[in-house]
Amino acid sequence: MTQQQCSILIIDDAYTVREYLRQTLMHLGISQVHEAADGSRGLSVFNQHQHDLVFLDIELPDINGQQLLAQIKTESDRTHVVMVTAHNSVDNVQKSIAAGASGFIAKPFSPQKIKNIVERCLAAKLN
Repeated sequence: MTQQQCSILIIDDAYTVREYLRQTLMHLGISQVHEAADGSRGLSVFNQHQHDLVFLDIELPDINGQQLLAQIKTESDRTHVVMVTAHNSVDNVQKSIAAGASGFIAKPFSPQKIKNIVERCLAAKLN
């Protein structure tokens, strides 16, 4: 699988964050990008498509992102989930990793950080 073949889902209630991630991913050559503004829509989109990587906000309007992480990992344990938050606490990181997250990224983040995460998750899928 190449980076261009990678399918990514962004679940975040902030339009600006979704747009920033989408634009960054498009610049990396990834064209299969889906988005959702809340957890229920995110789970619906996730179940409709096969995603290799999910960027998941911890604080969603309808569900805690860590609960949604558990549901996603139940559906597909091969999907990499990177938790996104503005509150980079040790507790959030520990709970997310324990629930199966592949990584954790704090807002604001740079395009280089996104590139590194995509490359790391893609490399892990190939092994």
